[in-house]
Amino acid sequence: MSKSQGRGAGLALLLSVLLASCDLFTGPGKTPSRIEALPRALTVSEHEVIARSNAFAFELLREVHQREDGPNVFLSPLSASMALGMTLNGAAHATFDSMRATLGFEGLTQDQINRAYHDLTELLLKLDPKVELAIANSIWARQGVPFLPSFFEVVGTWFDAEAQTLDFGSPAALAAINGWAAAKTKNRIPKVLDEITPLQIMFLLNAVYFKGDWTDRFDVGMTNASSFRLGDGQTVQVPTMHGTIKAAVFHRPGVALGELAYGGQAFVLTIAMPEGDGSLADLITTLDAETWADWTGTLPAGDYAKLAGIDVALPKLELTYEKYLTDALTAMGMGLAFTGDADFTRMTPGGAYIDFVKQNTFLKVDEKGTEAAAVTTVAMATSMPPSLIVDRPFLLAIRERLSGTILFLGVIGDPR
Repeated sequence: MSKSQGRGAGLALLLSVLLASCDLFTGPGKTPSRIEALPRALTVSEHEVIARSNAFAFELLREVHQREDGPNVFLSPLSASMALGMTLNGAAHATFDSMRATLGFEGLTQDQINRAYHDLTELLLKLDPKVELAIANSIWARQGVPFLPSFFEVVGTWFDAEAQTLDFGSPAALAAINGWAAAKTKNRIPKVLDEITPLQIMFLLNAVYFKGDWTDRFDVGMTNASSFRLGDGQTVQVPTMHGTIKAAVFHRPGVALGELAYGGQAFVLTIAMPEGDGSLADLITTLDAETWADWTGTLPAGDYAKLAGIDVALPKLELTYEKYLTDALTAMGMGLAFTGDADFTRMTPGGAYIDFVKQNTFLKVDEKGTEAAAVTTVAMATSMPPSLIVDRPFLLAIRERLSGTILFLGVIGDPR
């Protein structure tokens, strides 16, 4: 399938989801309490970080979409941003500046960025008790590499990241990292690494798990095979949910917008579909945070349950997605971090760089609601591999390690 076909199919899928916006009841006579406002006002810094994070989100989607030959792209910009935000605490000088700019935080201090991540995470996790949302961070360090304790301290404080030092040469290390990813995503993402290479010295992982029931569920009995038009114009049959649903729908020139809610209506699924002769590729190419804010600002802000019911048809789907983000992030401006010239001296005094950034995601949309998971993996490698060059006079000992008994001890001043 060509890139244009993949783009068209991917947007078409989202587009159908848009028109599939739904009613907002958990069942007959059971309307959940509607969340009217955030539990507290956002700070100026949080507003700024959210706006800049959204800009990063659309630029990342655009760069990945341009490089994707398949029909679908499914990312968690929040997970990618948070994993790189942790890594940012180890970067210095030009490497720090380029990463900060790529993440959209130019002009903000490290403390402002860390605090905003921390406070926003805390707010999101407590927002809707009817929606299951989990965000977790971890750091896995190679045993024997001299990492700075201050790096672990700051990331532990602001990102609540658990840190472990492992023998990367043992198969148990790979099992531990993959096991963490599986546990934090309820086994929706069972594996993020296939191997650990000799040059890799650290992995920084972020996991996001979301599970929300529609405020108004679809009737399973109404699901049937329906036509779905791909980006190349071909029509295929896909399992599709149907219903008369209260939905937020709005049309702008060339685009249809729709929204359906989960739980208490704080979390929503927002869809944007090109209309007329527009293509998904064109929509993504021109989409930015400002346009998105303008679009979503046109959607009703009131109680969805009070809206009139409309006919909704939403594809039922389940997919997994894996993508290395290195090329996209390089194009976005943080290429220095992936080279031997990178400066991560706030993490380790030895030469280190980002080997790769990869994201694994999962998405399931059915009559009950939506389940989604993501794990972003940032792999750090060393540009100065561990070595032992004995090229000057040295002391040597032959000893029994467990008891400490020295059997032989000597000094070699001239090995000739």
